[in-house]
Amino acid sequence: MIAVAPTNGTQFKSVAELLVEEVSASRLKRWSTCKLQFFFHYVQQIKKPSTPALVVGKVVHAVLQEFNHARWRGDYTFREKLSEVFQAKWTEEQEGQEIEWNDDQEKQKQTSLGLLELYLDQTPIKSDEKPVAVEVMLEADLGKHGLPRLIGVLDLVRPNAVIVDFKTSSQSPNADNVGHLNEIQLTSYAILFRENTGDKETGQELHHLVKTKTPKLIVTQLPPITSNQETRLFKQIESYVHGVEHEDYVPSPGMSCLSCQYLNECRAWH
Repeated sequence: MIAVAPTNGTQFKSVAELLVEEVSASRLKRWSTCKLQFFFHYVQQIKKPSTPALVVGKVVHAVLQEFNHARWRGDYTFREKLSEVFQAKWTEEQEGQEIEWNDDQEKQKQTSLGLLELYLDQTPIKSDEKPVAVEVMLEADLGKHGLPRLIGVLDLVRPNAVIVDFKTSSQSPNADNVGHLNEIQLTSYAILFRENTGDKETGQELHHLVKTKTPKLIVTQLPPITSNQETRLFKQIESYVHGVEHEDYVPSPGMSCLSCQYLNECRAWH
């Protein structure tokens, strides 16, 4: 088991011990996708080159963060600065990164800028709407449920307690199952919001920027989470903690393997 040097010089903690001290939606999502993939990523910490899709997603997210921060400061002229901010974020995201561009870097760059231009043109958020919170890091102590800390970053909280999450995708989300497919993240964010504000969210929105030939913005409005969704998340966290503590890192072969960067490591696993 990998050990991590302590910051206070008192004792060493294994990676597993650190992983069960706190949990996030991204950890839970990877765990539910494939436990062996989780092991390669979080325990063995095998580094992989960034994919073009990941770079595009990060750049789009970073620019929209600047857009929301500008409105929070009362600056409603961001559209005029888009190209400048985009170029800075595009360069910044690639610093020190190994990226598998496959000779389509310029195409991906234009795709990213096109998505952002589309968003600013079609966003349902009014240009003078001041956010309640932008890119805020939150944590919730779930000790009363016998669970570790829950951590997460909320992209945006709109007035009237609407939580917004930005996503880029290669295909349009299915309205019938998009809530279910994103349930871990949506429930986690709602719990973080409730625990830190004492209020209940009035709803959540998924803003999908879709990288089709003709880019699209699809906004999905979802209701507040239910008590059943909260219970489901807590049970998933229980399963996660038990699995990590017992080193239950077994593979889950399926269609998702085709896009997994750890496919070779998985095939060699025994």
